[in-house]
Amino acid sequence: MEQILAKVFTGVAVAQDPVRTARPRTTGSGVMSLCGFLLLLIGTLTVTDRVVDVGLRRIDTAAFGVFNRIVGGQINSAILVTGSSRALTHFDPRSIERATGRTAYNIGINGSQIDMQVAVLKTYLKHNAKPQLLVHSLDSFTFVTSHGEVFFPGQYLPYLNEDDIYDALKRIDPNIWKAKYLPLYGYSVQDMNFTWAKGLAGVMGWNPAEDRYQGFQPRHARWTGDFERFKEGSRSGVRFEIEAAGVQQLEELLRLAQAQGIRVLLVYSPVYHEMQSLETNRHEIFARFRELAARYGATLWDYSESPVSLRKEYFYNSQHLNAEGAAVFSDEFARALAGSAFVPVQ
Repeated sequence: MEQILAKVFTGVAVAQDPVRTARPRTTGSGVMSLCGFLLLLIGTLTVTDRVVDVGLRRIDTAAFGVFNRIVGGQINSAILVTGSSRALTHFDPRSIERATGRTAYNIGINGSQIDMQVAVLKTYLKHNAKPQLLVHSLDSFTFVTSHGEVFFPGQYLPYLNEDDIYDALKRIDPNIWKAKYLPLYGYSVQDMNFTWAKGLAGVMGWNPAEDRYQGFQPRHARWTGDFERFKEGSRSGVRFEIEAAGVQQLEELLRLAQAQGIRVLLVYSPVYHEMQSLETNRHEIFARFRELAARYGATLWDYSESPVSLRKEYFYNSQHLNAEGAAVFSDEFARALAGSAFVPVQ
């Protein structure tokens, strides 16, 4: 009897303990599962990163539209305007074309310093026919380079395969390699403007509203009280540094143009006159402009004394003309250009 009960209870115990019959999970299979998941994740991120790049490079309006025309070799203008946001918002190529009868385009970059301006110009020359005349817009801060930070880095991310742009960014921020080689790192960490969303929309054929006219971006804005507050806090004046690296970058631009036989016109467009009086080393900056222009065979036009500089209603801040002011200045500049020896001979 006891033997029968022992067999019964033993059978019940075995039946109620499935752990004893289950195949043990090996460490190797767990590692393989994890590796498979990581590969799937990396693949998904890589594909998404590629899709964002492709989408941004399909946009044909606004800032990306200009960049895409540059790398696509679609501009090829006789007269090319380069520089910072002051180039972007002050020089209307349509006025230049009407006055000179020559094709014109503006590749000024918002928020850029001289190092990125040179990089974009090099990229332009790589893909487009060289212009006959380069109009480079100067600033009081022309000799101040980027210091470890680039304004709106997202505008450059789809073009990191362009050596000149990538090399310039790398000198500014050595960590830019992460944006190039780590999927979506640039769009998620270094760029905080949700540029990736524009890229995804671009794949579907979306384009932002057009705000550029042959690269020129008019600013429909009015004067604010910011300058008055700035002036109150800057009674001792404002000094713009002349950095050796900044001088070297402008020299590089001038040497590049000289080597390719491109005539260069350096232009200091209007700055509000009260701001000019605050610049304590203005004469030193312009002396350097003149010296470099003479050394490399360029010409300097200074519009500091233009009547436009006296009209507050033509500015939206001390450095930038609004759309109305830009129209007046562009016509003034275009007329002077048409009557000069700098208009390219066809």
